[in-house]
Amino acid sequence: MRLILLGPPGSGKGTQAKLLSERNHLEHIGTGDILRQAIPRGTPAGLRAQPFVESGQLVPNGVVNDLVADRFQQPDRPDRFVMDGYPRTVFQARSFDEVLRPLHLTPTGVILLQVDDEEIIRRVSGRWSCPKPNCKRTYHVDSNPPKVPGYCDVDKTKLVQRPDDVAETLRERLVVYHRNTVELFPYYRAQGLLVEVPGQGGIEDIYNQIMQALNLQAGPSC
Repeated sequence: MRLILLGPPGSGKGTQAKLLSERNHLEHIGTGDILRQAIPRGTPAGLRAQPFVESGQLVPNGVVNDLVADRFQQPDRPDRFVMDGYPRTVFQARSFDEVLRPLHLTPTGVILLQVDDEEIIRRVSGRWSCPKPNCKRTYHVDSNPPKVPGYCDVDKTKLVQRPDDVAETLRERLVVYHRNTVELFPYYRAQGLLVEVPGQGGIEDIYNQIMQALNLQAGPSC
């Protein structure tokens, strides 16, 4: 099984990628993980990415592609994997195809978690967390509120919100997401790989829908 997991920020990709990897013996690959491995190793792509990471800038698409290509050229490259949020553009998708083709690692499916923008904003902008490094407990104003509004249940520290979780910032991120993926989904749909799954509901329900959709698409041996 070789999967690509796509969806807007806050759609639950990381949660589902973790379940898919644990239950199906897949390597969970995200660009953040690849960055953390490549920079200490001092690979050419890692060295190119390092200045962007250290300055807090987005790593350019071309560098990300090189990082992914480098991971799949290593002796321990995975034969079974779930890509978490990569590729994000058609440019990246074509680059990834070129990496996988000579290795005969054709993707089994591309899972798109569908969550509408307003639900994403409600879900993500309600998240708050304890800033203490030894706590980092997370809360949600609707689904998991603290006992005292605005303060951590454990150490009574005032809760903070990540800059990326602020509604205005999140709306901007969603605009970028839609702009980048407008051609990506048709690209994978034309290959018969795209599987669209509702990203709302319980974690187990969503996971079961993913597995059912994959089995319907590729058969039980996927």
